[in-house]
Order: sequence, then structure tokens, then C-alpha cells
Amino acid sequence: MLDTTQPIAIYMQDALGLDIGKMGYGILRYSPNPVACVIDGRHAGKMVSDVVATPRDCPIVGSVEEAVALGAKILALGTAPPGGKLPDAWRGAISAAVDAGMSVFNGLHERLAPQFPNLKAGQVVWDIRQEPEGLDTGTGAARFCTNRRILMVGTDMAVGKMTAGLELWKAANASGIGAGFVATGQIGITVTGSGIPLDAIRVDYASGAVEREVMRNESKEWVIVEGQGSIVHPGSTSTMPLLRGSMPTDLVLCLKVGQTHLRRLPAVEIPPLPTLMRLYEDIACAGGTFPAAQVRGLCANTSELDEDAARRELADLTALAGVPAVDPVRFGCEELVNAIQSTKL
Repeated sequence: MLDTTQPIAIYMQDALGLDIGKMGYGILRYSPNPVACVIDGRHAGKMVSDVVATPRDCPIVGSVEEAVALGAKILALGTAPPGGKLPDAWRGAISAAVDAGMSVFNGLHERLAPQFPNLKAGQVVWDIRQEPEGLDTGTGAARFCTNRRILMVGTDMAVGKMTAGLELWKAANASGIGAGFVATGQIGITVTGSGIPLDAIRVDYASGAVEREVMRNESKEWVIVEGQGSIVHPGSTSTMPLLRGSMPTDLVLCLKVGQTHLRRLPAVEIPPLPTLMRLYEDIACAGGTFPAAQVRGLCANTSELDEDAARRELADLTALAGVPAVDPVRFGCEELVNAIQSTKL
């Protein structure tokens, strides 16, 4: 579905600047496609960098028509709200985009393709969050692979597991390691063009779906698997399928500095990092039944700190956890790549 030559307009009405806009931020940061604009009438006339920090800037417009005038060929829905529901207020803009000949990339749960049966030649409506065909239950086959399988895990939802995984993937390949990336969410699939939408897969087939993607990367030296959710989040069902499907040899724990409780469930406390690290390791190996995965490093989101404070925080985290702590966006992943590469399987 991914034609990397076509310019994208990211539809983010009432989402730009908010955490639910992470789909749009992921496209801005990682998509190989040119980005013509972001659509959010609240900020029309500004640049995206006037609202959020971004490595790639573009204008903000107020309508699909303005996006078409700027050359956009794809409308990407740039929100990832809890539950993945399509905002009703967005339906008119989606219809206008289809009528204008644009393709639509939809990372929400509602299927849009059946609603637009009469597309023009070359026009597509890509419903990303759909269960792939031909899935089966997991078998644990990945434990017999001889490569490294690195699973990104987290203290909470939305702490940067996808971002950290993509940055680690880029850094590993830049250092000469042949690394593959398994996307398990709609943003990762959109920017890489492949993967599985884990939260749209029936639980019986979830570990099998992860396993199939990992086995497709069996020839890679490293397979970096995008994490979802958290083992301590009551609403997350993704950790076990990811652990059992990927049979990881290594874990990278992702967190947001200063966070002590789950963001959307403040009554749930996040355990101390050493305790949470041991918990992930213990569940991964299941008493010795499966590979003894170890947490090799921390990826910390320090975006709310200035640079000096961020470096101090990372040093403190390194001392606390006994493994390197990096902010992959601000300072890169080279230290983490070296720490993983230097350990024996």
C-alpha cells in the first residue's frame, strides 16, 4: 500500500499538540513520504514547528481543499485515541478527500474501505488496523533462531516504544548490523509499509502473528520488535503475545522520566525500575522454559527537561538500573547498540 513518492496530508483536526496526535507525529518523524501539510483548523496559517517540536516542518492548513492545492495525494488520519475510534467530526473531511481523488491511510479500528467502493484508478483506502489472513496459534518457533530478538517493553502505554525501536533499528544498521524491524502498531506499519496491527488480532492468534513476522526476519542479525502496552497496565493485553511470539533474547525498557503512576490510571503505581526489569525478565523466561532474556538498556523520554537536566537524569537511571539509559531522540542510540552487541547470547 505504501507508495513513498506520494505527498501526504496528515489530518489532525483538534489533535495537533495533544498526545492523541502520536500517529501524525510518527508520520512526520519517520515516514519516507514527503509531507505536504498538516490539517488542523485551530492552527491554520502556522507551521507545525510553531505548535510541536518536530524534525520535519510543514505548513498547517484548515481544509482538505487547501491540502490538495499543496499537492497532497494521500490523507493520513493522524490520531491514535484510546480505543481507536474514528471521530464523527472527521467523516466529512474523509469524504471530501476521496471525492478529490486522494487515497486515505486509516489507522483506526473502523473500516473505511467498504464505505468507498467506487475509487478511481490508483486510489486506495488502506485500513491498516485489520487482522491479516492465514494466522495460526503460536508454537514458540522463534526460540530456535540464532539471531538476536530485541523486544521493546514499557512502564506504560505511549512512552515511546515505537520511537525507541525505530531509532535503535536505524542506529544498528548504521553501525553495520543487519537489523530488521517488526512493526506491531498502526504507526509503525504506516511508516515502514509492513507489520501487524496487534490490537486488531484475535487473542488466540496474537502470539502466532508476532511469531510469523519474527520468523520472516530470521536471516537478520537483529530483529527489533516494536512493543505495545505494559505488563503493569490493567488494560493492556499485548505483552504476553509479544513475549511468546518473539521469544526475545534481549529487552529494552522504555519510560518517561519522572512518571510514577500510569498516566490514564493514576491509582496504579509503576514499580521501581529494578523490580519491573526483573519482572519482565522472569516472565520472558517462564522459569527457564524459554530463552533467558535480559534488559540491556533503558530508553527514556526526557523531552520535558533541559539538556543538562536530561543528562543528569540519564546518568541517575544508568546507576539505578545497572544498564545504559539513553534518550534515543535527543542523544542517539549508539551506546545502547554497543551494550547489546557486546553481550553474548
